[in-house]
Amino acid sequence: MRHPSSARLKATSDKVRAKKSLGQHFLHDQKAAQRIVDGLQLRTGVNDVLEIGPGMGVLTKYLLEKPQINLRLAEIDRDSVAYLKKHYPAVANAIHEGDFLEMDLRALFAAPFMIIGNFPYNISSQIFFKVLANRDYVTQVVCMLQKEVADRIAEKEGSKTYGILSVLLQAFFFVDMLFKVPPGAFSPPPKVMSAVIRLRRNDVVHLPCDEKLFVTVVKQGFNNRRKTLRNALKNLILPAEITTLPILDNRAEQLSVQDFIHLTQLIEQHRGGGSTSV
Repeated sequence: MRHPSSARLKATSDKVRAKKSLGQHFLHDQKAAQRIVDGLQLRTGVNDVLEIGPGMGVLTKYLLEKPQINLRLAEIDRDSVAYLKKHYPAVANAIHEGDFLEMDLRALFAAPFMIIGNFPYNISSQIFFKVLANRDYVTQVVCMLQKEVADRIAEKEGSKTYGILSVLLQAFFFVDMLFKVPPGAFSPPPKVMSAVIRLRRNDVVHLPCDEKLFVTVVKQGFNNRRKTLRNALKNLILPAEITTLPILDNRAEQLSVQDFIHLTQLIEQHRGGGSTSV
């Protein structure tokens, strides 16, 4: 994404106008904002926290009330940056202006950190893939997003909403569904329900399989989710030794994270390959 052209704020108000191109829906429900911030499970001592898309600071305000938080903000909207600097001068030097998806997260903090934010609906999946790529640095994520996406991330196998993000995120994070937020809590109101979830990093450093192959198997399986895995994975040219195994009679949505790991191990073993990380 590129910076939008900066528009002049109305003389009668310095509030930021929501931009459709950025997927902005500003939360104005203060109770919901407080609950989102309270969703962070803070440690004793200093907690490094990155807020994505602070907008007009509805979460920032409550984050600043917690002295144990060392806060930084990632904001692409120039109008929002100007608003934050004016109304929250304490964070003026902690704002990273630009596209979160293009930021080097490992350069923001000297130690692992947490992420919080009201994620723009149009890039929420991309944000999670970036979190996955930086999973050794991101210990926790508390975020609001479209309820449909939140359900997909938190869902277990056997559900029609269980998908690629479900498997990949649950392989490395515990997922907690916290609460739902109605459209009326935003300005402008979105056309869908929203939900707040929390991801907590688990103890898995590396999967016990070829992680790149694991991702490929998961994506290929769900991209052909109506087919059995035997047919969905045909492009992978599976070793003949495993094409008759019962696990391939299932569809992708029927396999748990551990099942996908096991399937990847089987393919890997019969190919004679070694394990590599994502």
